Amino acid sequence: MSYKSIAVQLFGNLADKYGESLLITKNSLLTANIKMPFRIYLSVLFLTTALVSIGTLIVLFILLKVLSVAQIPEIMQIVYIIFIPIIAAVLTFSVLIIYPSQVSIVRERNIETNMPFVLTHMGAIAQSGVPPQVIFRLVSQFDEYGDVAVEMRKIVKNIDDFGVDPLTAIKQTAERTPSTTLKQILLGLVTTIESGGDVKLFLKSTGEQTLFEWRIRREKFLQQLSAYAEFYTGLLIAAPLFIIALFAVMNMIQPNIAGYNILDLTKLSIYLIVPTLNIGFLIFLRGVEVEI
Repeated sequence: MSYKSIAVQLFGNLADKYGESLLITKNSLLTANIKMPFRIYLSVLFLTTALVSIGTLIVLFILLKVLSVAQIPEIMQIVYIIFIPIIAAVLTFSVLIIYPSQVSIVRERNIETNMPFVLTHMGAIAQSGVPPQVIFRLVSQFDEYGDVAVEMRKIVKNIDDFGVDPLTAIKQTAERTPSTTLKQILLGLVTTIESGGDVKLFLKSTGEQTLFEWRIRREKFLQQLSAYAEFYTGLLIAAPLFIIALFAVMNMIQPNIAGYNILDLTKLSIYLIVPTLNIGFLIFLRGVEVEI
């Protein structure tokens, strides 16, 4: 039996019972393109959480009782055995709950980044007068377009494999895409086709507008980078050097301050505080970056 089958047998009823309270995760599974039914995903989530909790309990028991790695009072051993597996289970459950939404956010950013160039390509193809399904098929073959190509493949698959008409296939994909921009464009394309509008003009104008908005975001980000650079220079380069120099002088005058050894404070600053601040700043930049 597979892991999924075992999970469904053990926790399928639990997934049915509490599935309604986790509809956000259900919607995120669709937009994240995770090819797993919601009931199975919840069952796997519950089984994985239980296994992590049990595994943590076994490891703790071995460390505390068999290997005797630390001389810990018995009452503290009981506290560790009770609470550490619970903490591990909560962390595992939380990570698996938010994982689909995080994947969906990453896919949305990837789609937003590639949309201006995809629309330009689609507009160029539309100039030849081919129908929309042919445009989607051609664009879906370019892996360089990332998750936009994935969404286009869904449209093509619905048309070719399931016999869905092109407009319905476009609407279905629009409802499940994580990108609001792509959703609006696909629904706008459907409206243009149904009303007998000019598809070539629609793709051209939409592509130009999307490319313009992308350039604005890039310009805004580049302007913000100068402010971030000044902040980084002042807080994470000049300030640590000043503090370390100050500690060096104070160590020659008075090696202790407020009961703490200045040398220990210096080591703490160099090996922990400064690296942590730098990592935090890099994560912040990654979060606000406008990708190319």
